[in-house]
Amino acid sequence: MLPPSASEHNNALVAVDCGLTAILIAISFAWPRLGSGWFTRVERAFGRLARRQILAVASVGLSALFLRIAILPIFPIPVPFVPDDFSFLLAADTFAHGRLTNPTPEMWTHFESFHITMQPTYMSMYFPAEGLLLAAGKILLGRPWFAVLCADALMCAAICWMLQAWIPAKWALLGGILAILRLGLFSYWVNTYTGGGPILAVGGALVLGSLPRLMKTARSRFGLLMAVGVILLALTRPYEGLLLCLPVAVALGRWACIGKNRPDAVVLLRRAAFPLALIVAALAWLGYYDYRAFGSPLTLPYTVNRATYAVAPYYIWQSQRHEPAYRHPEMRRFYVDDELAAFSKVHSRSLFIPMNIEKIWIAARFFAGFALLFPLVMLHRVLRDRRIRFLLLCVLVLVAGNLIMIFLIPHYLAAFTSVFYAIGLQAMRHLRVWSPEGKPVGATIVRLTVVSCCLLAGLRLLAEPLKLKTSEWPVGYWSLIWSGPEHFGGERAQIQSQLEKLTGNQLVIVRYSPKHETMNEWVYNFADIDRSKVVWAREMDPAANQELIRYYRDRNVWLVEPDAIPARISPYPVQNQVAAASRGGALQQERSLAP
Repeated sequence: MLPPSASEHNNALVAVDCGLTAILIAISFAWPRLGSGWFTRVERAFGRLARRQILAVASVGLSALFLRIAILPIFPIPVPFVPDDFSFLLAADTFAHGRLTNPTPEMWTHFESFHITMQPTYMSMYFPAEGLLLAAGKILLGRPWFAVLCADALMCAAICWMLQAWIPAKWALLGGILAILRLGLFSYWVNTYTGGGPILAVGGALVLGSLPRLMKTARSRFGLLMAVGVILLALTRPYEGLLLCLPVAVALGRWACIGKNRPDAVVLLRRAAFPLALIVAALAWLGYYDYRAFGSPLTLPYTVNRATYAVAPYYIWQSQRHEPAYRHPEMRRFYVDDELAAFSKVHSRSLFIPMNIEKIWIAARFFAGFALLFPLVMLHRVLRDRRIRFLLLCVLVLVAGNLIMIFLIPHYLAAFTSVFYAIGLQAMRHLRVWSPEGKPVGATIVRLTVVSCCLLAGLRLLAEPLKLKTSEWPVGYWSLIWSGPEHFGGERAQIQSQLEKLTGNQLVIVRYSPKHETMNEWVYNFADIDRSKVVWAREMDPAANQELIRYYRDRNVWLVEPDAIPARISPYPVQNQVAAASRGGALQQERSLAP
């Protein structure tokens, strides 16, 4: 889980987004025919591509892939920097070694951290899809992030494919392009290892893109694609997946009973058998995974971790839990001070409505920003539009489902990404034909909106030389939109790299200051802790620290203080003879570890 709140007023790109949008709208009213000839020629070219729908989908996916690769010199492969990153990478390392989980380490109290379970087994607390994706990247492509990149490209292509089933092809192509510019290059969905946003977006697009095609043609391949989408949702975020699948199931049931193009019952059952079998098999595997990792096939991910550490529940009808006995002050600050504050606001009668309005604002500014919000002035026309009425119903179900949720981070909504873009594009279609006093103001606004998105992407690339502040620590919601891998996590990664180059194995004991920012967590390890080159551990009381050092008696022992500026590493001030043997070797290497 990413931070529920953060300071955001210093993000210069946000101000540029807002100001540029206002300027371009003013220009549209002042010069409504600006560049109409040039825009018409460009639109015709894209229209020819859009009519070749398979080629259009492939073009969107490949563009997302190669554009992100092209900017690697400016935006390199990201390093993990928030707890979710490390949790998913733990799952990836576990799966990459052919295991579903790991035994609890002997010194597990020193390794406790956010979003991982230590008992009954040592594993990420999350559902397995993102970990499986990262493991595939690690095994097949050499780096977990390359799998994120491929999923990101597939997401943009899947959004375009879904849109082709609901709106005209040229607008579907535009939707794919906007998905690249808004999500595919700079958002945290591609620049971190967190949340499974691309997986969820692909799953939602497959389900919703298959629905009208299946009801129109009754072809088996669309049932199969829908089943794949359902499985992706179930293995990533099943609650939001269920919110999406409920209206889809109702629509399918109605079609199966009274639909015009439905086959007879025997054919329908035969064609549905294999997709349903796939879904059942996936859910059975998830139950087995839950059994191995959390002790019971009915104990879902999240459950054990939240029961062990959390005070604030996830749903509004649940009561605040009793505070557990935390072994580390950072854990208490995160679960009690940070999470409980958000729970208290949403649980308050006076703040319930404002907090849910804030959720809507969070979603709007992530998926649309200021540039894509203005077309929603035509929302009143969209609401009367039968073409996408079902998608509007899906949004209503989503809103109802999120009213009972305490927390909201944009990837929670990722399954509905293609829904949001379909509604936004339909609003743009209505705006395009708006001609006050016979002037094509609406068409120019739509055209300049796309130009604005392109300009903002270019400015993000040049943000560093232009001195445009993009984000700050702690990471805020605007930072999630304009995320960049160069900002955070570098010091820990640098120290990890330096320690891995030293002779022998290393033990790092982390000492935080009383004002430590909880999201800046350093204590995370690989799946097999005892065989790792570098082991990261929390500093506890002297007796516990000595026990840890005795257990790792063959390792050089270091003290890391992340809150020093810059982060400081030094030989750990051991006080027992067992650890003193390691200290001599560590002193000889101290100079090489200056960050």
